[in-house]
Amino acid sequence: MKVLAICGSLRAKSSNKGLLRCAQANAPEGMQISIADLSQIPFYNADITEQPAAVKQLLAQMAEADAFIFGGPEYNYSISPALKNAIDWASRVEGNTIFAGKAVALMGAGGGMGTSRAQYHLRQVCVFVDLHPLNKPEVFANAFAGGFDADGNVIDEKIKENVRTQLVALADWSKKISS
Repeated sequence: MKVLAICGSLRAKSSNKGLLRCAQANAPEGMQISIADLSQIPFYNADITEQPAAVKQLLAQMAEADAFIFGGPEYNYSISPALKNAIDWASRVEGNTIFAGKAVALMGAGGGMGTSRAQYHLRQVCVFVDLHPLNKPEVFANAFAGGFDADGNVIDEKIKENVRTQLVALADWSKKISS
């Protein structure tokens, strides 16, 4: 099972990228997780008639994916621009062949409640692009409570276990909805 993880934070030492690296390191047997690079993706603009190379690469990775993991910070109670922009580019592919009918797990690290509000907004976006979010378990990590090191890596065993549990559920969910 090929899973593409997409992080809404562009920071190298982001705790959200750390969550995705944790997922990559803890993938269950049979699951391969790649992490997309959004650093060179321009904002979607319908006036751009030829897709930039970075967009073509991202869309190719998305098309190959059997499922997705979206991880990202919460900006002003909502989705980060980088993550929303990646979804916007993919949503313009004719026939919605990149997302339609595929499973997605959501995770995020932020203050207090993690990224709960952003994840709920992200679920609304998933409805429009015909992605099927995994309902449970949810991964909301507090990025400022000692669960991450200075480089954004997960060091808390409870967070690691939450990520592992979510990955197993994602594999099961993806199989269920694709059959």
